[in-house]
Amino acid sequence: MRSPKLAALELRRFGRGKLPRAALVALLLLPLLYGALYLWSFWDPYGRLDRIPVALVNSDQGATVAGQKVTVGDDLVKGLRKSDTFDWHEVSAAEAKKGVENGTFYLSLTMPSDFSERISSSSGDSPETGALQVRTNDANNYIVGQISKTVFNEVRSAASAKASRSFLDKIFISFSDIHGKTVQAAKGADSLTNGIGKAEKGSKSLADGLKKAKKGSGDLSGGLTRLHDGAGSLQSVAQQVSDGTAALAKQVDGTADTVRPYLQKNGQKIADTATLVADSAKVMNEHLDTIVTTAPVVQSGTSAASEALNALYEKRCEKALLPDPACDDLKKAKDSAADAARLAKDVNTVVQDYHDDTTSMKKDLTTLQEQATALAKSAPNLSGDLDDAVAKIDLLNKGAGAVAKGAAQINTGLGTAYTGAAALDTGVGQLHSGAIDLNGGMYKLGDGSGKLADGLHSGAGKIPDYDKAQRDLRTQVMSDPVQLASRDLHKAPNYGTGFAPYFIPLSLWVGAMVAYMLIPPLNRRALAAGASAPRAALAGWLPVVAVGVLQTSALMAVLHWAIGLQMARAAGTIGFLFLVAACFGATVQWLNARFGAAGRILVLALLMLQLTSAGGTYPVQTSPGFFNAIHPYLPMSYVIGALRRLITGGGLGPVWQACAVLAAFTVGALVLTAVSARGKQVWTIDRLHPELSL
Repeated sequence: MRSPKLAALELRRFGRGKLPRAALVALLLLPLLYGALYLWSFWDPYGRLDRIPVALVNSDQGATVAGQKVTVGDDLVKGLRKSDTFDWHEVSAAEAKKGVENGTFYLSLTMPSDFSERISSSSGDSPETGALQVRTNDANNYIVGQISKTVFNEVRSAASAKASRSFLDKIFISFSDIHGKTVQAAKGADSLTNGIGKAEKGSKSLADGLKKAKKGSGDLSGGLTRLHDGAGSLQSVAQQVSDGTAALAKQVDGTADTVRPYLQKNGQKIADTATLVADSAKVMNEHLDTIVTTAPVVQSGTSAASEALNALYEKRCEKALLPDPACDDLKKAKDSAADAARLAKDVNTVVQDYHDDTTSMKKDLTTLQEQATALAKSAPNLSGDLDDAVAKIDLLNKGAGAVAKGAAQINTGLGTAYTGAAALDTGVGQLHSGAIDLNGGMYKLGDGSGKLADGLHSGAGKIPDYDKAQRDLRTQVMSDPVQLASRDLHKAPNYGTGFAPYFIPLSLWVGAMVAYMLIPPLNRRALAAGASAPRAALAGWLPVVAVGVLQTSALMAVLHWAIGLQMARAAGTIGFLFLVAACFGATVQWLNARFGAAGRILVLALLMLQLTSAGGTYPVQTSPGFFNAIHPYLPMSYVIGALRRLITGGGLGPVWQACAVLAAFTVGALVLTAVSARGKQVWTIDRLHPELSL
């Protein structure tokens, strides 16, 4: 009899009576209950976190920053209540502590009393961090504590980002204030540059005017020098003439009777002396006009220069908004110009004081010149008219005395004028040098103020001036500059879908294990009929494969339509699970056929080894080395990897690899079962009376 027929006869045995039928139904439903219930309970725990009671304690007292009330704790409480993270219960600190201890709350979140104050301190002198206080109790539930760490890290990040945005917004507002002040400073620097430019032009005009004044004062000083020298000579000559005429008059008056011989003898000498007097009077007349004309001009020029410097100093140094670096030099120039003006005024005063005397003196000089000329002409004939000559000599003596006195006065006045003119020339020279230095300094100051204005304009352009929208955008980015751009290539929609590749093969292994509790691993009919060992092995394997196909169909139908499992490759998943059922059936069959009752214990042990080393929950790399070592040699490791690709998507490489491994395990297990069947064809005392029976 062939193996399929033997398998059909084995299954038909379950149709005889109610109990076998019930056993068959239980056999079909056990993997369904095992897998479906597990997945259903784990289907979406993160979607139901809002049912977990959590204590919320808000002890925050708030803070006042820049006149505004800040309540970070209240804002955080409002945000948490709007979220569906946990079932929040706002309680006191004592109630929260007691509730976490006795299990009323799984954990608690506390905002301390100085939470707002610490968060707001980032803009003060002593910034501090604000701490959210989380209390957990692993005795209540360890997993909830781990979930809370992830959730509260997100809460902490959100609170930190909000605090950072507030701090950064103040910084950007400060930037705007600095920008505005810098623009104002740049405008002021522009005005300063314009004023300095005008002052530079004025200082240049002053220097040019002082240059001309210097030339005039030099000419005046030179002329007065020459006049003073001439006046000295004139005084000496006039005095000699006066002494001579006095002596002459005395002699003439004293010796009138004897004068005629004298006149006859000294007529020529008298003529020469009269000629000298006439020439000296002429020279003095000519120089007196020059002195009277030049003195007022010098006084007017120096007074004008002093007034111009006074006005410039008052404008740039006493009434200026900003200190002028050239004020010291400008003050020296102003003081020197004032001294020169006073000196020129003194010289002019001297000249004017003697102006009336000078006028009468000019008349006397003119008369003296005329009389001396007449005397020179008539001197040779004086002896002819002695009385007339005596009268003329007396008159000449009187005029010579007056001339000598006036010459002395003029010489004294010109000496004073000469000294003042020299000081004036020196002062005007100093003023001219100072004006040149002032002009150079004003040029440098103008150049520097221009660079300052350009620098301030450039700096103002570089200082940001953001409006509210720009500030909001920048603070949002800078408070949380790094975003996680997560891209899930083949995303599992929920926790249950992610764990389905782990629980489904577990259910099928349990199904095969229970099947061989009801179906013998080796078909008794085949053994009794003396069928070949391979036929006996197939006859014992095929019924379990058929049951495995039914188990798989029922399990996947419930998972898909009842629980909601979505598969990227539904047909491929079902077909692959048929192969898994066949492989697991062959493996369990061999262990039961080879080891008998002990084989059932080995089946359970092998299940434990596969569950712990397959990497169905955490990556196998996180397990101890033993499990990493056995991972590649167990079929469930490949089944879980293939089901992940079939359910959530991805490349089919692991699927084909798993198919090859499962086929190899299936063939190998069937061959080993056939070897065991060969030994079962001989009955022994151990088979008749086994040491252990399950």
